[in-house]
Amino acid sequence: MAKAAKPVYSLHGKRVWVNGYRGMVGAAVVRRLQSESCTLLTTTSEEVDLRRQSDVEAWMAANRPQAVFLIAATVGGILANDTRPAEFIYDNLAIEANVIDTARKTGVEKLLFMGSACVYPREAPQPINEDCLLTGPLEPTNQWYAVAKIAGVKLAQAYRRQYGCDFISAQPINLFGPGDNFDLESSHVAAALLSKAHAAKADGKATFEVWGSGNPVREFLYVDDAADALVFLMERYSDELPINIGPGQVLTIRELAEAIARVVGFQGAPTFDASKPDGMPKKLLDSTRLGRLGWKATTGLEDGLRKTYAWFLENVA
Repeated sequence: MAKAAKPVYSLHGKRVWVNGYRGMVGAAVVRRLQSESCTLLTTTSEEVDLRRQSDVEAWMAANRPQAVFLIAATVGGILANDTRPAEFIYDNLAIEANVIDTARKTGVEKLLFMGSACVYPREAPQPINEDCLLTGPLEPTNQWYAVAKIAGVKLAQAYRRQYGCDFISAQPINLFGPGDNFDLESSHVAAALLSKAHAAKADGKATFEVWGSGNPVREFLYVDDAADALVFLMERYSDELPINIGPGQVLTIRELAEAIARVVGFQGAPTFDASKPDGMPKKLLDSTRLGRLGWKATTGLEDGLRKTYAWFLENVA
């Protein structure tokens, strides 16, 4: 394990804005920042509509954050991306543009834009390193979200080049954990399968359905590990190249479904509907650069799934 890079930016005593804090990632970043000696600023979409430039400018001028975690986004799985493409591209473009531009105008010292692993081409060499950005066509099932997230990465780079802003971006791999969205119409795969397995167990069914063949290969990162990585990068990274965040633990969707069945205590078996889309056949991130800075994930897949299921039972089921 590499020795952790020395801090290049201190959060000590700073006013730190975490937008999207009621979402899974934002809530995890807030939990992580509670151990830092900083003043936390949070906003809801009811308080500040980040899609409206005037709302963003008024709030940031009044509250003057010094560091910003730009996490707020319209998100969802394959079905949501397919049925709400206009929302996915417009909402995310507007949020990124308004927050990044106003951060420059109000003198924000450091901004971290959270991108997504879906910014990379569908057929990118695996595992995907950061240089693969914009080298090929995107995965069609999430292209609208991906285009918006690519724009956010490029905005951070452009403001860094033109104005000297210390704006950075990071791409985490598939996330799961407490606070995830378990609605089958809009959830990502880990949350959807956990919800399905729980329902099948409660109803005494012998199976639960998994979209696709089960063969796609993925990484899954526990959200509190992701939050720790984002804070780590805020303090220790300053470069225009986006940086990947992944655990390095590889498995198929079939293996994920089987792990979820074990965690839930479901005695049956998942079934696979190959008529449904698989998404990218393989999506793994090369997180070598982050590892060289001295960070690695500490939560194993099944440990993270157990924590997620406990939260689900208390807050959703």
